[in-house]
Order: sequence, then structure tokens, then C-alpha cells
Amino acid sequence: MAPQQGPGHPDPGRPEQEVSAWRPRIPGVVEVFHAHFTEYAYPMHVHDAWTLLIVDDGAVRYDLDRHEHGTPHDTVTLLPPHVPHNGSPATPHGFRKRVLYLDGTHLPDTLIGSAVDQPDLRDPELRLRVGQLHTALDHPGDELEAESRLTLIAEQLHARLRPFAAPTPTPGPALARALRELLDEHVTEGIALDEAARLVHAHPAHLVRAFSGAYGIAPHQYLMSRRVDRARRLLLDGRPPGEVAALTGFYDQSHLTRHFRKLVGVTPGRYSRDSDRRRS
Repeated sequence: MAPQQGPGHPDPGRPEQEVSAWRPRIPGVVEVFHAHFTEYAYPMHVHDAWTLLIVDDGAVRYDLDRHEHGTPHDTVTLLPPHVPHNGSPATPHGFRKRVLYLDGTHLPDTLIGSAVDQPDLRDPELRLRVGQLHTALDHPGDELEAESRLTLIAEQLHARLRPFAAPTPTPGPALARALRELLDEHVTEGIALDEAARLVHAHPAHLVRAFSGAYGIAPHQYLMSRRVDRARRLLLDGRPPGEVAALTGFYDQSHLTRHFRKLVGVTPGRYSRDSDRRRS
């Protein structure tokens, strides 16, 4: 639920208003919107995209299709396109929220009716997954992780909104091997999930599930592991971390540092210094 321009639009310079918005390089994501409002109330308005909303602090009270709703912490709110809604703080200190605006790539218009009937999904696991997706979207270079998480979230939303749909076919190990081969061929430059799915003739969600089920690790984790391994070899050769980041497919040195520390336990700089001392 993004605030509209014009009279009543919050002044971003006021301390109780915090807003950040950007468009990531992820198919299907129109906008990412993070905000903290204490007093601002949204008038009735519509969007041409799906609104996937989680509230991190406080709560939002809103009307959708002439029914009042709210957003407790374990809830994921999915507002369909073209359906009017408003929004206002439900607590004295306002609310802090994270929102994704999604086009029809992952959520077709056929789900609009079900979303109107049950926009608030009480599901702690889904809530956790949406939060993890926002974290990935906040870090350039983690596009494969974001794509994978969004694909599985969309599949879960489908299951909630269409509980009697046909079950998803169980993917086999051949599909997992095909994706691993693609990842191995594109360690440095990476490959988009949609492109990988097209090349192996599989649905993106089936592809992610096949890989995770076969190898016990998500595709993005596998790719980052391969990149970190390459980075270790180059660091041991005496290459500086900034150069290593560029050579191994990381967005920048801070991107390398975050994943390197997660998998190795120390920063690339510390790793290099220890190696230098042993060589000297």
C-alpha cells in the first residue's frame, strides 16, 4: 500500500516518516517499498500490481471490498490489483512495513477473487520466507536467491488461495543434475532462474525443489559456495579482495565479504593476511 502523491502525502523530512523504494532486477517485481509511518493514513486507492505486505512493528488497519482487516506480526497480507483499499496505523506508534509490488508473472488475475476473500494469511513460515526474500532483495548480487525465494513464495500463495488445485508433480534427480551442470557452467556470470528453467524445460519452482531435494542445498547457496571456493584459491595466490570479487562473480567487495565470512568464518582480508604470514 504505497502513499499517493498530493495533499496529505507525508513529508519525508519529518522524523516519523521513513521511506525507501527501489526496483530490483528480479522478473515479476515491480517495486520494493519499505516504510515507517506514525500518523499517515492512506486514502482509498488501487494498484495495478499485487501488493505483498508484512508488518515488522505496530499494525495496519485497512478496508478491502468493504470489509475491515488488520495485520498482526505473523500475517502476510496479499492485496489483489484493481481492488480499492485504504490503510491507517492501528497502534499509537504507527507501523513499520515491507512491501513487494508484483506483476502477473507469479500471480495470475484468476486468484483475485480468493485474495479478496482472504487477504490476511496467518502463516509464520510464509511470513519468515517473505522476510528472507526482502533481505535478499536488499543485497545486489543475490538475484538468484531472490528469484528462488520468490518462486517458492508464489507457489505457497497459490496453494493457500487454491487449496484444492492439482498437486505439484514431484521432480526427479535428472532435473537437479541439469541445473547443477548449468550452475557449474556459469559460476562467475551466474544464470537467472527463469533462463535455467527454460533451458531444462521445467517450471522454476519445480527446478528449485528438485535441486534442494537432491543435494540438500538451495541453488543460490550452491552457486555462492562455488564462488567462495574460487575466491579462496585466488586469495591464496595473493590477489587482493577487490580484484577477487570481480573475478569470481560477486557484485562488489562487500558482497564477497558477506558470503565469504558466512562460509569461511573470517573476512577475505583476514584470510589473505593469514596466508601472507605463512608465505613470508
